[in-house]
Amino acid sequence: MAVKIRLTRLGDKKSPFYRVVVADARVARDGKYIEQIGTYNPLVEESKQLNINVDLAKKWLNNGAIPTETTKAILQRVGVLEVKGNSVPKTNNKKKKA
Repeated sequence: MAVKIRLTRLGDKKSPFYRVVVADARVARDGKYIEQIGTYNPLVEESKQLNINVDLAKKWLNNGAIPTETTKAILQRVGVLEVKGNSVPKTNNKKKKA
């Protein structure tokens, strides 16, 4: 069973609020999850945006859970994951020849 750490969306239209959850990769985005490990509110000031249980996050990462790109960035901001090199993805601006 592939387990992922990802976001589940809550909140009204144009006022998002997210839970950081551990879920089976085959389940829908807002479907059943195994465990909630935190919350993310992008609409409040930066010091109150993230509420992550670091111990639970480390436990699931050690058990093989794979974070999505967004949750990987969130876990790096909290200090659960190490930032390796430049965190900005490289883009290839070269045009392909036909």
